[in-house]
Amino acid sequence: MFPAIFLDRDGVLIENRSGYVRDWSHVQIFPEAIRALSNQKLDRYRIVIVTNQSAVGRGIMSFESAGEINDRLVRWIRDRGGRIDGAYLCPHGPDDRCDCRKPRPGLLLQAARELSLDLKRSWMIGDAWSDVQAGQAAGVRGTIILKTGRGTEQLAQPRPADLAEFLVCDDLPHALEVILARDGNASFD
Repeated sequence: MFPAIFLDRDGVLIENRSGYVRDWSHVQIFPEAIRALSNQKLDRYRIVIVTNQSAVGRGIMSFESAGEINDRLVRWIRDRGGRIDGAYLCPHGPDDRCDCRKPRPGLLLQAARELSLDLKRSWMIGDAWSDVQAGQAAGVRGTIILKTGRGTEQLAQPRPADLAEFLVCDDLPHALEVILARDGNASFD
């Protein structure tokens, strides 16, 4: 079993967009995030995108379009030397009460089953309280909220009562440095 680094998509890898990222032309990639994913020290982890895409559930875009954006982003990252081992999306709206929409842990649990991941040695990085909550609900080793995307705004809001300890980082490269430093003495077989 492998440790993983779970990444939210919007606000972590690409800019958030108030009207939803509905087409590839809406994608604005954080170049420093993509460069950070090419670090060979990350080879011991599986890198997995887990993203809520409620625009599908709201009827604003199709499931196929949402999947194509993820697929194209994964290809774009790989073409530039970065690595992504899987991408999972929740197409449901906030009122659908599914198990896969963060803050519920369904996407992380699905990825763990399908990719042989050890959640207790894994990390969740996002830009919203719901990302931190999903990681903690899945039982990951650590959770990180970034100041990119909605992160600074989220951190200014009241912290959800059920949150355990989490870390705050400026951006994805900073978060990955923190993870590597904290796991540096760990043995990963």
